[in-house]
Amino acid sequence: MTVDESVPGRPGEQFLPRRPKVFAHRGSSHAFAEHTRAAYLKALADGADGVECDVHLTKDQHVVLLHDANLDRTSDGTGPVADRTLRQLRSLDFSSWKGVRIPEEFGGIADQLLTLGALVDILRSAGRPVALAIELKHPSPFQLKLEDRVLEVLRGHGWTPGDSMLDNIHVTFMSFSPEAVRHLLKSVPAEFICQLVDDVNVSELRQELGLGAFTAGAAAKVMKAAQLEGERILDERQVGIAGPGVDYVRQHARTVQRWLDSGLRFRVWTVDTEQDVALCQGLGVHEITTNKPAQVLAQVLA
Repeated sequence: MTVDESVPGRPGEQFLPRRPKVFAHRGSSHAFAEHTRAAYLKALADGADGVECDVHLTKDQHVVLLHDANLDRTSDGTGPVADRTLRQLRSLDFSSWKGVRIPEEFGGIADQLLTLGALVDILRSAGRPVALAIELKHPSPFQLKLEDRVLEVLRGHGWTPGDSMLDNIHVTFMSFSPEAVRHLLKSVPAEFICQLVDDVNVSELRQELGLGAFTAGAAAKVMKAAQLEGERILDERQVGIAGPGVDYVRQHARTVQRWLDSGLRFRVWTVDTEQDVALCQGLGVHEITTNKPAQVLAQVLA
């Protein structure tokens, strides 16, 4: 178990270790469609310590919660998110593809698309402290305006950068893009920023983005350069949080241990199996991001 957030006892007693915090990846996305109102309400009901979200900008500069730059996979629409206004996006169905009935208390189909502000309102109503990890998705047609707009929305809701708190919500920021991370560092203390890292797989890249072999190869070179730069940022401790995927953790044991020993906080994704949870606990990982928060919480609390 992780010991970085120890609970002091009486004089002479050892500090009690705390379990890793559990973040719901795009909400409880195993139960309901990712990034939907239902997924986040379920995450809170599951007892998740925090939630993770991915953000994009609409044509009219609203921050919406979606993983993909295109609408095809997770809605009945098609084409780039950036080509649609928020009003146009609200006319789409972002939940039926999952094939799961949404309980009435989680809203109807038309209520499932969330803006960042709407997620803040949901987390405010949790009645307890909750963490929010925001991933800035790149490449973005709006480039670093994405980061600026996200910070603007948060400030409008009362977020303060010094402690990165918004009422009961503790906010952190993350990206695979070193450029985005460096831009965030101009406005946000390093301890609240996470550099994401993962190995580049050309075959997976082709499948995920629907690219041809040549285009996928070119994109992979760009992403590999970003990976190496991200690793350098973590080597130099320019940020406070390391965000490797669980496969990266398995493949780069020495690097991971070096970063842990350096004092970086670790947030590992996407951890859904008992074996991967046990691996993270054994390493002393501080935060686990999972599609199955209830299941992971049961294991770390056992």
